Amino acid sequence: MLQSFTRNFEDNSTSAGFQFTFYCDVCNDGFRSSFIESETFKKAKGLRGLTTGIGVLGSLVGGRASSIGYSFGRGSNILSERFEGQSPEWHKEHENAFKLAQNESKRLFHRCHGCHLYVCDACFNEDEGLCTKCAPRQEIYVAKARADTMRRNIDQASMEATVWQGEIESKVTICPTCGKPAGSGKFCNNCGASMEMRECPQCGEMNAPSVKFCNHCGMNLAKPQPLICPSCGEENQPGVRFCGSCGSKLE
Repeated sequence: MLQSFTRNFEDNSTSAGFQFTFYCDVCNDGFRSSFIESETFKKAKGLRGLTTGIGVLGSLVGGRASSIGYSFGRGSNILSERFEGQSPEWHKEHENAFKLAQNESKRLFHRCHGCHLYVCDACFNEDEGLCTKCAPRQEIYVAKARADTMRRNIDQASMEATVWQGEIESKVTICPTCGKPAGSGKFCNNCGASMEMRECPQCGEMNAPSVKFCNHCGMNLAKPQPLICPSCGEENQPGVRFCGSCGSKLE
């Protein structure tokens, strides 16, 4: 069985050659080693094109791949079936290529002295000799804590803020004649009665046609109102055409 400096690795080898990916135990970003051609394969069948997607040089990869070789420590049985039928010479090449791949990858990984995980440069706190899970970088941790507090403060302030003031009232106008919703026009949609606003004879304010008392001064709008003479100011009974005091014509 292949023995690695970390169990968190992936075997990307094929019959044509060997390549491995080693992953950070914290962020799962990985480093894929350089591809090494199999001499056994070349001698037996010739190099007729490598598997699609295999890189020649080692490279950094983001996140974890989902191939069959994920985590050799947990997938050794699957890998043994995958490489079943390969010659002893191929397996010897496989082991040697794995050693070279580890030597190539080790320079990018660090072993945490606290939790003993192998982590990449980005997840290693060099000042403390620990991974960033065991010893977060102070300036990054402070910045994150400040940002978390800011978000909580904004959320709290938004919950306490009054963003609308007013009264919730019905906008439906009821026709005083038929008692049904009249719509928004000047006449009722159901019976055709006039829906124009009524002027209060006492204060001059406008009122909805359905109200019985003025919304502003409380005057009874349902009771016939006396006619005020524009000339002398005397009150006259509803229905008369001329003022009883001065004889002026009443509108």
